[in-house]
Amino acid sequence: MEQRSGSAEGDGTATGPDPDARWLALLMHAAFFLLLGASLTRFLMRHPGEARTPWIIALSITLAVLYLLGPVLGSRPTPRRVAWLGVLVAVWMVLVVLAPSFAWCAVPLFYTGLRILPPRAALALVALLTAFVVAAQLRLATGFDPNLVLAPPAVAAVATAVFVHMQRQAVRQRDLAARQRELIDDLLRTRRELAATERREGTLAERQRLSMEIHDTLAQGLSSQQMLLQAADRTWEADPEAARRHVRTATGIAERNLAEARRFVHDLAPADLAEGGGLEAALHALAARETAQTEGALTVRCHVEGTPYAPLPDRVQSALLRIAQGALANVREHADATAAGLTLTHLGDRVVLDIGDNGRGFTPEPGAPRTTGAVRGHGLPAMRARVHQLGGTLTIESVPGEGTVLSAGIPLTTPQDPAEGPMTTEDPT
Repeated sequence: MEQRSGSAEGDGTATGPDPDARWLALLMHAAFFLLLGASLTRFLMRHPGEARTPWIIALSITLAVLYLLGPVLGSRPTPRRVAWLGVLVAVWMVLVVLAPSFAWCAVPLFYTGLRILPPRAALALVALLTAFVVAAQLRLATGFDPNLVLAPPAVAAVATAVFVHMQRQAVRQRDLAARQRELIDDLLRTRRELAATERREGTLAERQRLSMEIHDTLAQGLSSQQMLLQAADRTWEADPEAARRHVRTATGIAERNLAEARRFVHDLAPADLAEGGGLEAALHALAARETAQTEGALTVRCHVEGTPYAPLPDRVQSALLRIAQGALANVREHADATAAGLTLTHLGDRVVLDIGDNGRGFTPEPGAPRTTGAVRGHGLPAMRARVHQLGGTLTIESVPGEGTVLSAGIPLTTPQDPAEGPMTTEDPT
């Protein structure tokens, strides 16, 4: 009981405060001072002007002050607190010897002793206090009364049993709460491990699916084209007609492979774009989803200016959507912003996506180019790479306390790698 009783007082432990024990402690404190005041009042009314009155008053004040020092010393059963309890009980005993009416103050002292001392020492103290109460009641009685002998021990036994039961219940509850926390932690850890395992298995399954798809379509087609073109090369002079048939067959295989490649690109495109509706619909959906995910802490609005002359290439739509997703992730995680905006502007030969927020902003690194300034997070290199692959520019403007604006501009006609050919508003594939 010694180690467990310290937290039952309600002053907070590793498992948190016990409200029931705190209310019980407050009740016992109030009962002690009420009984002490009633006992002193009774003595002064029954024995006015006696020589021992100053001693009774002084000891009552001393007992009250000593009792008030208890919470200051803490709730742990330290030697200093045990010594305090000994002095408190000794002063009370002197008071009971001088004025038996102070005997009823023993009930709060029962609680204090049971709370501080080890079980055996606490029971010994309860027996001692009960004996003093019985002796005091017999001194006050005009004759022998069995109730005065039996009632105090019965009250002490009931009070002790109730307190010990409460202590054990509190310990059981703390142990149960600790086990529940452990189970919850195990469950969360298991869920995280399961989610990670499922992601790995999903990734491996998708890789296997793509490898089989590529092997069964593109790889087989390329292998057939190679053999047909080699056969055409060997028979070009001897049998031109056969060589042309080989070339035409290879051309048909190339067309089918091109269709398969386009299907792969469509399957690997962002889900919002794969659902149809184009980039504008995908950005609106992204803004609504980000607002809903933050439960109103961050409001994201989307605005579109201008009208494209032709549908944007899939690569441009995918890159701009990924840039918007990464920028909003940085805003959500690092900017402490309450509002953000997506603005898609069609400028004829150029499309620009601006992502602005009203967050805390930052100071770019000294000497860093304006278009490659440092920002928060790890998504910026990927954004730069996406824009650079399309021949565009990435600009970041930010001032501490005034938010940040990220602008990605992509030309719709720009020189590309010779193998790819010029990029226009129509998908070259």
